[in-house]
Amino acid sequence: MEKPRPSLCLRCRGSALLCGKAYCPVLARSRAYRLVAPLGEELAGSTPPSVFVGRHGYPRVRLAPLVPPLRGDTSIYDSPERWVGMRLDEILSMRLSLVRAYTYVNVKRGGGRLVEELRELALSSRPVDVEARLRGRPRGVALDEHVPPLGPASPLERLEVAGNPRVERPVEKAYGDTDLGAAEAVVMLYESGVPVSRISRIFSVGALGVKGRRRLVPTRWSITAVDDVVSRHLIGKVKGMGELGEYLVYIHRAPRNVFAAILLPGRWRYEWIEAWYPHTVWNPGGELEVEGDWEGYRGRTRYASLGGCYYAARLATAEHLLRLRRQAGAVLVREVYEGFYDPIGVWFVREHVRAMFRERPFRAASLEEAVSLVARHTRLPAERWVAASRLLRDELKQRSILEWVARVG
Repeated sequence: MEKPRPSLCLRCRGSALLCGKAYCPVLARSRAYRLVAPLGEELAGSTPPSVFVGRHGYPRVRLAPLVPPLRGDTSIYDSPERWVGMRLDEILSMRLSLVRAYTYVNVKRGGGRLVEELRELALSSRPVDVEARLRGRPRGVALDEHVPPLGPASPLERLEVAGNPRVERPVEKAYGDTDLGAAEAVVMLYESGVPVSRISRIFSVGALGVKGRRRLVPTRWSITAVDDVVSRHLIGKVKGMGELGEYLVYIHRAPRNVFAAILLPGRWRYEWIEAWYPHTVWNPGGELEVEGDWEGYRGRTRYASLGGCYYAARLATAEHLLRLRRQAGAVLVREVYEGFYDPIGVWFVREHVRAMFRERPFRAASLEEAVSLVARHTRLPAERWVAASRLLRDELKQRSILEWVARVG
């Protein structure tokens, strides 16, 4: 990935995005750097709260509280549900200022007092003041397609919790019930109104599940696991509802992205399609790439080829159908445009699909009209979307057969 030319930066100064990126990387990193640069081996701040569990070297992984070098209400730093509408450089500035004060833990062992302290931090519903002694100046950043961006890291020597975690009743109940399975606890917390991002954090630190089987779970895995568990629970409810009787089309624009959805009459089925244009984070080459995955009424037994985004979008879709009190087929598409370079986590998909479904839909008289409506707002033509979609092709084929039968009859 080439850096922007200095002449472009001088002319742009972060306002016109002349480099073609979705945000100004200079501004994002400079804002975070102003907070982190003065740090030595002492760190004091208010964790949102946030705890990161790594996956490399599993079962011996990194475990780290995430702490910005400032005190106060930092809850937004780890609340993706509140990030839609914010500029990407603002989000990156927040996240890159979260210092990872890490230690190594074997997830198959207890972990001792530190693990218990971090578990209590993760359960809190409000920021908690902490003080840490590090073994060196924090360095580097981490970007991942599943996890929101992470700031510099340094080995942890000592951690002191200076504030008092606040744990609301549903979380306390799930944590204290050691006879309740992890999946059941996830659903219970969701039904109690606990945000998905918090449930993922609680799940990750091994605070849910049957006694003796609780384990630390890498953050990347816990995010997708919670999206999967909750969406399957909601889909089970949706399948007991009446079928949608019309075609609905939703369109939503995000930085260097367009999201679209077609809800189809009939029973539950779901498809997620991504079109990555050249010079984007997962497609640095020169050719357009279109990939998709789907499931029928009975769901799927294998992990989706498109990973966490598939499950994040499925959760948002199931939530919307539950609000409509209808089951339906759902074909969701995402176009990712040039300049969308940095992986920033599957929250981007979940929260923008949620935002899309909050917008007023277009009503279409036919599937052909619905596909045409989507194509008006995307770069790809209608025939390319149909060619990439298993569900759209099946729907068109079924309609053709029914029309032929009607004519013959």
